Amino acid sequence: MSAPISTHVLDTSLGRPAQGVGVTLEIESSNGWRVIGRGATNSDGRAADLSPGKLVAGKYRLRFDTAAYFSERNISSFYPSVEITFLVHDAAQHHHVPLLLSPFGYTTYRGS
Repeated sequence: MSAPISTHVLDTSLGRPAQGVGVTLEIESSNGWRVIGRGATNSDGRAADLSPGKLVAGKYRLRFDTAAYFSERNISSFYPSVEITFLVHDAAQHHHVPLLLSPFGYTTYRGS
């Protein structure tokens, strides 16, 4: 069984996976956002072990440290971080949230 929440970061400016992007997973609670997982993308640009074993329905946020990723490559970029907020309605489903990244833009979608 795959992790409940995973991500895959592709550097579209280089046409390859974005290795070493720091990723933080948060859940919104009555006291604000709470960190529930941290990691970094592997050589394939994937971070699959961010979330705890069991999800609950709610609002989640993935935060990507894009400033460090581009800085380590001596590439000037516009966005120091990317935040993707999404809803989990069915906690039994796997939620894959890819990020297509370049120094001056990004896009995301609900993956499988």
